[in-house]
Amino acid sequence: MKKLALLVVSAAVAFPLAALAAEVAGVKLEDKLRVGPAELVLNGAGVRTRLVVKVYVGGLYLTEKKTTTADVLAAPGPKRVAISMLRDVGAATFNESLTEGFRNNNPPAEVEKMKPQLDEFAAIINALGEAKKGQLIALDFVPGTGTVVLVNGEAKGKPIAGDEFYRGLLRIWLGDRPADSDLKKGMLGQG
Repeated sequence: MKKLALLVVSAAVAFPLAALAAEVAGVKLEDKLRVGPAELVLNGAGVRTRLVVKVYVGGLYLTEKKTTTADVLAAPGPKRVAISMLRDVGAATFNESLTEGFRNNNPPAEVEKMKPQLDEFAAIINALGEAKKGQLIALDFVPGTGTVVLVNGEAKGKPIAGDEFYRGLLRIWLGDRPADSDLKKGMLGQG
């Protein structure tokens, strides 16, 4: 009986440790990570599928979990969209998809106002040459700094200023016309 009790207690202790990272389409996502001095939690994740092809796993990290687009967009503090590539995608194609998502989910006047930032972002993505299978592309929002693009942990380009620009990026995945509705649900922790 003591052995059974010990096994039950051991399993109860071990199980939460096993849940420290989420796994989506074979990609492990950390439950927690740091952006600057802040600790972020995995809000949710899912797979971006184009036609029937799995393109990448997208994860959203916030200071605390949110389940609606409005709450995510209004949340203060640092944020991260983590993109784990599941296949090779040319930079031009990847950039075109992101730009289309940005334009589809932000009012035309806002898109026009943010054109300089969108052009900076496009230049950083195009400079990658290719988003390769296995690469981790992180789009971080750092208050007071702006949007920072990292590839496998290495910053690319210079930070892109503007809180509203990052909210515009978030709408690519969380807006009314998201890149992938299942991915939106996953990133909002609804899937």
